[in-house]
Amino acid sequence: MAWLNWLMILAGAGIVLAAATQAYLTLQALPVQQITVTGELEHTQMELVQEMVQPALAGGFLRADLQRIREQLQSLPWIYEATVRRKWPAELEIHVIEQLPIARWGDDGFLNHEGAVFHSARSGEWQALPLLQGPEGSAGSLMATYRRMVAMLAPLGVNIEQLVVDEREQVEAVLVGGTRLILGGDDFRERMQRFVEIYRRELAARHGDVERVDLRYQRGVAVAFRETPQVAGR
Repeated sequence: MAWLNWLMILAGAGIVLAAATQAYLTLQALPVQQITVTGELEHTQMELVQEMVQPALAGGFLRADLQRIREQLQSLPWIYEATVRRKWPAELEIHVIEQLPIARWGDDGFLNHEGAVFHSARSGEWQALPLLQGPEGSAGSLMATYRRMVAMLAPLGVNIEQLVVDEREQVEAVLVGGTRLILGGDDFRERMQRFVEIYRRELAARHGDVERVDLRYQRGVAVAFRETPQVAGR
């Protein structure tokens, strides 16, 4: 009787194991039946997102390589971040965040809010953005400089059209309207505060006539005004 009991236990365990194995194999072969994409997509077609993830789904719902899908999506020009997760029983949920272009970078690139460079074939749509230029590897620090300048100039109602740093880390800016700011490479905040003060006190009333403001002096500034056109006959 003891032998028979053990035999029945082993047979039952085998049946349970076989059923579990079959269930596991069935789940492994379960295909992804639905892909849901969320997020505000202005520059990326939803169909392109769905087509890109298809090769990674060949192994089925459980074998889908979520990390590979995320990396593929983030390689698209306008995708800043992507998250991918499974939703039972057979759905894949994808949420994407597009890049937010803050400025143009060089001839054909853009900078996002973190100073990361990305490219897009639709660059013509964003020509009104300010232009930032600098040596390779300077995008992040130049974006930080740009954001500090924007914050300091905002109370004046003054906007930046172009910001450039050269190989010697000398910074120059062109404001909307054409005024050129020469900031140099040191004491950025102190020099910008000096510009803000002199602009409020002296230059705001004549902002359209200011051609250049050189802030590289230890205490003062040098201001150059545009020449007034001569009227013929006078």
